[in-house]
Amino acid sequence: MEKRLEKRALRRTWFLRYPRGLPLALLIFGLAVTVLIMRNIEQSEARERRLELDRDTTAFIGELQRKAAENIAYLNAAASLLSVSEQVSPQEFGRFVEDLSQNHLARGALGMGWARWMKARDCAAYQARWRTMPATGALTVKPVPANPNADVAVIELLEPQDAANRRVLGFNMYSEKVRRAVIDKALRTGRPTVSGIVHLIQDEGKPPNPGVLVVVPVYTRTANGAPSVARPKGFAYSPLRLQDFVSTIGQGFHHGRASIALYDGQVSQANLLATIVPEEASNDGQIKRQMAFADRNWTLVVTSNEQDGLTLASVVVLIGGSIVSLLLLALTSLFIRRAADDRLILESFATQEAIRRSLTRELNHRVKNTLANVLSIVALTRRRSGSLDAFADSLTGRIRALSATHDLLSERDWKDAPVRDVVKSELAPYLDPDDSHAEIDGPDAMLAPRDALSLGLALHELATNAAKYGALSTVEGRVSVAWHLISPAACQIKWRECGGPPVQPPQHRGFGTDLIEKIVSHELQSPVDLRFDPSGVTCVLTVPVCDAAPPVPGMTSG
Repeated sequence: MEKRLEKRALRRTWFLRYPRGLPLALLIFGLAVTVLIMRNIEQSEARERRLELDRDTTAFIGELQRKAAENIAYLNAAASLLSVSEQVSPQEFGRFVEDLSQNHLARGALGMGWARWMKARDCAAYQARWRTMPATGALTVKPVPANPNADVAVIELLEPQDAANRRVLGFNMYSEKVRRAVIDKALRTGRPTVSGIVHLIQDEGKPPNPGVLVVVPVYTRTANGAPSVARPKGFAYSPLRLQDFVSTIGQGFHHGRASIALYDGQVSQANLLATIVPEEASNDGQIKRQMAFADRNWTLVVTSNEQDGLTLASVVVLIGGSIVSLLLLALTSLFIRRAADDRLILESFATQEAIRRSLTRELNHRVKNTLANVLSIVALTRRRSGSLDAFADSLTGRIRALSATHDLLSERDWKDAPVRDVVKSELAPYLDPDDSHAEIDGPDAMLAPRDALSLGLALHELATNAAKYGALSTVEGRVSVAWHLISPAACQIKWRECGGPPVQPPQHRGFGTDLIEKIVSHELQSPVDLRFDPSGVTCVLTVPVCDAAPPVPGMTSG
């Protein structure tokens, strides 16, 4: 048979000339296919995100334009009221604004106002007439041009009348360049007009916060009720703080998926009106759109803040493709390795024979150690037993405890045993799920075979004592065994009884006490703290722990 195997191995030597070529080629092929599929998935996901960003941008522009049209509609209604009334008192205007839109200020508008159109020469008489009006107070026009024929637009009314808006009353809007430009355009077109970026008077003394004015011209009506374009009466207007205006709309739009920037005309820092920037933004995709607010064109820039990284589908493909590629690598490597192993079969026979001899020596050593432990238990039990029956019972229990730990170690091929399994094997009769009298808790820790035997004997003695005299002798009694690592190489185990009869310290030392305090402590190379407290026996042992590694043939553990 050996000759046939040798011939078979020799026939396959041609396949072993390049042992890594085929596995690496299959691995590279599998990974290349995986990358190609991932690329297609990522491109598809990018297109989907782009479409979603485009839909959101369209929805945002629609909502922004709707809010802008709503704001202009309010101003047109106010202009109609002001065109038919020669004089509107602050109280009447306040009630009108309140009835018109209770939520007007929630859309970023600081209010709704009225600016009267007049000549500079009329300002003195206008101020005097204003002071005679009941419940209004003084109103000072500022600034007043030196030229008496110069035009002025005096802010006469502004609702709501809070402290910031009251500072605006009397201001000559026509005295400032941007405001004058929007007024001239409104007079020229006769339509609602939006200004460029202005610093609102309400925000004086505060950091720059871009704002705009929406102005609607109001004309004096002729005898037949039609407005006379040649006779402007004033302007209904609304100051908008753009950051608040845009943020209110954006709260229901981007959900943290995009940053939003609104510009007056061309995209530049000087034309920035408002922005919404999430905490983490990226330039994964960007959309620019033009939108109209009355007569003014704004530019909306929406930038996706989807973080860089693979999508879930790509991750699944990457993991699956990598696993398949590695499996191909492993299978081909295994196939080649099997071919190479055939050439080493004859050599393996000698190696196996050496291992068998080593295992035989290990078994002899363990048997001798076990017999030595049994002889020690027999000798000590005989000294402490008053009768043959007591000797037989004690010896039987201890041999069974030793046997239980031996069974546990045998199941693990005499490798390291978990602390939890050793504890369970000794407390098995008291761990009934329906009526458990014992609780165990602790992390995973491994014991060498010899230490597992010593710990099993100690737990057996504690359990036997508890069943005879302690917590396990009553229905209400409970036993708790808990352990924790006090260092990478040591584990502390605490036995604690409660609910049993009051504990009295023993009058004389028995074998169990000696076994725990002397033999076990000697085997474990650490002291044992055994206390007979009235509330219950406690015992603290420290055992060495180790990594769960298979034993080396020929090495002993005892």
